Amino acid sequence: MCGIVGYVGPQDALDVVLEGLRRLEYRGYDSAGVAVRVGDGAAGELASAKKAGKLANLEKVLADSPLPASTIGIGHTRWATHGGPTDRNAHPHLSADGRVAVIHNGIIENFAALRARCEKRGIEFASDTDTEVAAHLLAEAYDELPAGPDRFAEAMRVVCRRLEGAFTLVATHADEPDTLVAARRNSPLVVGIGETVDRNGTTTPEYFLGSDVAAFIAHTREARELGQDQVVEIDRVRGLTVTDFAGAPAEPKAYTVDWDAAAAEKGGYDWFMLKEIAEQPRAVADTLLGRLSETGQLVLDEVRLSDQDLRDIDKVFVVACGTAYHAGLIAKYAIEHWTRIPVEVEVASEFRYRDPVLDRSTLVIVISQSGETMDTLMALRHAKEQKARVLAICNANGSTIPRESDAVLYTHAGPEVAVASTKGFLTQVVACYLVGLFLAQVRGIKYEDEVAAIVEDLRGLPEQVARVLEQMEPVRALGRSLADAGTILFLGRHVGFPVALEGALKLKELAYIHAEGFAAGELKHGPIALIEEGTPVVVVVPSPRSRESVHGKVVSNIQEVRARGARTIVIAEEGDEDVVPYADHIIRVPRTPTLLAPVVTTVPLQVLACEIADTRGYDVDQPRNLAKSVTVE
Repeated sequence: MCGIVGYVGPQDALDVVLEGLRRLEYRGYDSAGVAVRVGDGAAGELASAKKAGKLANLEKVLADSPLPASTIGIGHTRWATHGGPTDRNAHPHLSADGRVAVIHNGIIENFAALRARCEKRGIEFASDTDTEVAAHLLAEAYDELPAGPDRFAEAMRVVCRRLEGAFTLVATHADEPDTLVAARRNSPLVVGIGETVDRNGTTTPEYFLGSDVAAFIAHTREARELGQDQVVEIDRVRGLTVTDFAGAPAEPKAYTVDWDAAAAEKGGYDWFMLKEIAEQPRAVADTLLGRLSETGQLVLDEVRLSDQDLRDIDKVFVVACGTAYHAGLIAKYAIEHWTRIPVEVEVASEFRYRDPVLDRSTLVIVISQSGETMDTLMALRHAKEQKARVLAICNANGSTIPRESDAVLYTHAGPEVAVASTKGFLTQVVACYLVGLFLAQVRGIKYEDEVAAIVEDLRGLPEQVARVLEQMEPVRALGRSLADAGTILFLGRHVGFPVALEGALKLKELAYIHAEGFAAGELKHGPIALIEEGTPVVVVVPSPRSRESVHGKVVSNIQEVRARGARTIVIAEEGDEDVVPYADHIIRVPRTPTLLAPVVTTVPLQVLACEIADTRGYDVDQPRNLAKSVTVE
């Protein structure tokens, strides 16, 4: 969740670091801090500043007490885990002698034992965090090593071998005028490589570190993927050196970021979330791009499984958290229908603790927007330990979950800055459809022409979503009228049930209103007791055209809640007139094949939640207590 930025180069390091932290604000945080290395040659020192609260608080501190100019620095936005969100617990943390500054994402699980050893040596801790342990250990390791060009990196390797848990560490040292070192285990870190040209035409290399590429996208698109249990040394003279924790050389994977800084700006919208809702037609289209080969076969991004491996699958688990879990619920309907393989959908945080029955004939599909969601990553590793096959659906190229999976399908949604996922969710749903079709094709359940026909329906979805977006002004007006509601209920059946859950989640996330999603068939088994005069009830109505449709049953549910005083808000496809007599408000969506309908029915619920939150005066992009990527369990 935390944001990390590091810089070595000719520019003012503080400016670069603060800019990077601004771009990482979407990850969620409760404090911020920076440290720079100042001074000529080896006779340097560290200067730092940190403050609880938003980045603006830190910037005020820096305006009142500016740090000296520097060309090497680190910065951090913290989400509190060990120790409360206070000034003293904000990063960076310094060693006892003030010569080392460290920033850290993740959790050091054995920090209590390490802290006790440090305190036994007489070190007084200045914070309640696990991170400070790393600063003291790094200073100690550095002092015990002989002088040399690899001294700082070796000290980091020594420390990493002593740490347990999930961590990304970035450090600077007062005695190292040209060098930053960083390490990662189970927590994201990426390196950026760029150059600047001065007024005389002289080109100078520069290097960046970030918890994701948004930290440095304004400066370079060239990135290097840091692998699991690796240390990177960035030196303005010697360049980039990567090793594993034992010191063996490693070659980082190079890739080019395919979006630019403009993609992370609001583009005229009031909120990033509104911009990202508007980007959904393009995101869906990009996710579908190039998925059919010239011979009509489906293509995934990476598949390290044979066709026979996939034919041997006799059970599928879909494992995810939050919004991605709702995408998994939709996937269950499609995959079971197209493949006839039983599918279970699991909350990632519960998956491994209930001892699921897994073997080599089990496929586990893990869904994560960031590719770093810790609960999902741990579920993935448990599945691999049980010899299950793992397929990842992810938006972040080079992140941990895709790297550790047997097959990968990237969603190509581009950056999603708002904490509440919109285009991330729709592209996950589309990716789930592609996985289901891929399995059906490989297993011979569907022929290539049948798959191609469904893919053609999928390719029509961007236009369908665009049509929905063109009709959202009445939905925004409806949202403004619902801003004072104390409770809003959501009902759906079949694939409409996960859509109802997602609509309720969005409202809870953004507007802090009590909201619940229910399977409409369960209405008379309890939820109908919540209905009173004026209670808003949003109903996702299935198409009346589908085979074995439950359309009539849902219309009956609308009548039941309206008879008890509910204010009915109905999402129904164009041409469905049966709902008109019982709907106080109708939101029309285009006719869409039943299994694909969530892609269009979800969009009005995103807009509705956004408008209600905005009307209530809340920060739509950064809801309280939430973060974009949950990288600790």
